[in-house]
Amino acid sequence: MAHARTAVGAAAGLVLSGAIAVAAAAPVLADTVPSPSGSPSSTDYPPPEEPTLTAQIFQPECDGDVPYLRYAVTATGTENDTVTITWLNPSGDDVVQAGLPMSGRVLWPGAAVDASGTPLDWPGWRLEDGVWVEGDEFDWVRPSVDVTLEVNPELTMTAAYPPSSPSCATDPPGTVPPGDPGDPGDPGDPGDPTPGTTVPAAVPADGAPPAAAPPASGFLPQTGAGVAGLVAAAAALVAAGGVAVGVARRRRTDH
Repeated sequence: MAHARTAVGAAAGLVLSGAIAVAAAAPVLADTVPSPSGSPSSTDYPPPEEPTLTAQIFQPECDGDVPYLRYAVTATGTENDTVTITWLNPSGDDVVQAGLPMSGRVLWPGAAVDASGTPLDWPGWRLEDGVWVEGDEFDWVRPSVDVTLEVNPELTMTAAYPPSSPSCATDPPGTVPPGDPGDPGDPGDPGDPTPGTTVPAAVPADGAPPAAAPPASGFLPQTGAGVAGLVAAAAALVAAGGVAVGVARRRRTDH
């Protein structure tokens, strides 16, 4: 009986070991089952769109004697809906205007206005004792400056400071734009007065004769040679008249 129980136990152990081996092999078999043909893979998706940024408007302008930069940008391939404008200072801190709408206009760095939009300051000028004098910390934004527009992509363009016109001045009242001919602060002319002083109108030098009035319409002034010719012609006419009188007298005497 003991031998029978031992044989039965051994057989049961073999059966259990076989079941364990089959269970352990099952995941391996499952892992080797091929996936259905035609299933999508990660390489089947198109690549993402490359972001782009285009400036539709990039225009310096003067409005109410205040310098502005008007802009409008269009972006693709990004969900960002604001633009950051950075004025690039080549020798110092940049001026950054962030969180702006995709179109609009911004003040030129160094310009300042009050609540009603009246200009108070202009880049490249400072007010000292009630007199506008050239030179301040924003000299670098004129006559031109590089500007970066950033949404997700970015682009950099050059903006020229808007010039003054008869209807709109981008410099303080009564001043000459820096670098213009006749600019009182232009160091290229050693005779220029100190910046901020009043420059009088040009007057004739001492002893200089006043300018001659233009001749009347249809009259041309005579030169010295022309006057001499007229005198000679008059003398010839007088001589001819004398000869004619002498001939007439002789004829009357003969008769």
